Amino acid sequence: QVQLVESGGGLVQAGGSLRLSCAAAGRTFSTLTMGWFRQAPGKEREFVAAISGSTNTYYADSVKGRFTISRDNAKSTVYLQMNSLKPEDTAVYTCAAGLWTTTQTMATGRGDYWGQGTQVTVSS
Repeated sequence: QVQLVESGGGLVQAGGSLRLSCAAAGRTFSTLTMGWFRQAPGKEREFVAAISGSTNTYYADSVKGRFTISRDNAKSTVYLQMNSLKPEDTAVYTCAAGLWTTTQTMATGRGDYWGQGTQVTVSS
């Protein structure tokens, strides 16, 4: 079992920045491919970004150039730095962990473990 706990969500103005964190426990963190997903009210969950144990990254086109995913294996934590935020970025952001998966595979929605989510609201 892998427990994932997100933090760092909040209310920001358009154009602002926010950094989300996801702390993992229960597995050797370096073996996990980690990802971020988001879901707005009334919409399906969508892929945002993923990072492998070897720090290969993959981003959705909608956030590429604005968001950066990173990880700190010593802290068993994955981060999502969000810059130039837009109102359409408003959603519940959820951390996911994949066992023996690539970033591209995680981008299809395949996650083995999921966090509870943290709310990000971007105002105009």
